[in-house]
Amino acid sequence: MAEADPNFDGKVASSVPLRKEDAPARTSRLRPVLLFSVPLLVLGVGAYLWLTSGRSVSTDNAYVKQDIVSISSDVNGRITSVNVRENQLVNKGDILFAVDPEPYRVALEQANAQIATAQVEVTKLNSDYQATSVDISGAQEDISYAQEDYARQRALMAKGFTTRARLEQSEHALAQARESLRTAQADAQKARAALATGSQVPGVNPAIAAARAQRDRAQLELTRTVVRAPVSGRISQSQRLQVGQMMVTGLPAVSIVAKDRSWVEANFKETDLNRMAPGLPATVEFDAYPGLKLKGHVESLGAGTGSQFSVIPAQNATGNWVKVTQRVPVRIAIDERSSRPMIAGLSADVTVKFDDARR
Repeated sequence: MAEADPNFDGKVASSVPLRKEDAPARTSRLRPVLLFSVPLLVLGVGAYLWLTSGRSVSTDNAYVKQDIVSISSDVNGRITSVNVRENQLVNKGDILFAVDPEPYRVALEQANAQIATAQVEVTKLNSDYQATSVDISGAQEDISYAQEDYARQRALMAKGFTTRARLEQSEHALAQARESLRTAQADAQKARAALATGSQVPGVNPAIAAARAQRDRAQLELTRTVVRAPVSGRISQSQRLQVGQMMVTGLPAVSIVAKDRSWVEANFKETDLNRMAPGLPATVEFDAYPGLKLKGHVESLGAGTGSQFSVIPAQNATGNWVKVTQRVPVRIAIDERSSRPMIAGLSADVTVKFDDARR
């Protein structure tokens, strides 16, 4: 075995020695390439931006919107049952909760009793009307008898066989008979008016019609003790539904976020609206779902800026006024079905593309 050379340092000498004059030559060859390529690159980027500028506008001030229906009870009462929970999917017509129906059942029974009372009253009025007919007939007979007696007394008075007092008595009896007839006729007219039917409910006595309307109202309120979903969607804010809690008419108790009714509200700058119009294609991206892109289109432009519809509108008629670029809400309809759930309030990026005719 050969012994290692103690003077060997591990470096291998190059077979071709490096010459110092090669570096300036290489630099001189790269200089023309750099001088021409960099300006050409800058010109190319500038030309691309110039040719593609104005083809679209974008904004990240956009959010997913959905129809949210606030559900309240149409009747007052205590909640007796709750059939839904938070984030549950419900269909139109499903029972959400129920209010104690017993007070409204009692009201329905009272309304039925009022109908019976009105029917009895109408029967009584009909009997009274028939009685007035008998009174009229009796008054007419009394008049006939009084007239005959008066005529007889006048004849006797002419012959001197009676007294003037008897004649006056007969005349007074005739006047009373006529007055009784007028009274009977007035009572008959009054009874006929009580039995009359109104023009709003032909053929039905007004008292009976009013009692039936009261019964219909009681029946409607009893039906509304069961609250059903007016639309299909997802339950939200159901924590306010607790068994035993008192419900007040018109007070929102639970909300339903309607499904399949999603859109995007994009707040574009007013300087971007020059060529904005309904029907233009749009692309929507979502912060919550990276990589998800949905196609859409401009459905409509808002009727006012966001500041106009704020709770406290800006007062620009002041000395310290500063001009601020306004935002206008633009409704973007989503044309594709999303593979991910649409949640109201999600942040989105919207790009609206202009066609050549609108450039």
